[in-house]
Amino acid sequence: MLAPPIDGDQASLVALLSDGAAWSTSALALALGASQRTVQRALSDLEADGRVRSIGRTRAQRWLAPPLAGFTTILLLPASLPIG
Repeated sequence: MLAPPIDGDQASLVALLSDGAAWSTSALALALGASQRTVQRALSDLEADGRVRSIGRTRAQRWLAPPLAGFTTILLLPASLPIG
């Protein structure tokens, strides 16, 4: 049985941030289909828990998460097909 790599209420938010890109709150809100204020509250909670961090200030502020630990990315790659 495979378990989701991220648990909790904010799993979708953390999953988006785990791609390594810096996200704005407006982009996260659009991707999640939530209000920007809802995303800001969730990010504040995650930041207090040390699960995300912000860079920049005000309109230039972006959010990042550390990469998933213990998740083997090689499992996501397709096997090479035999030639011939």
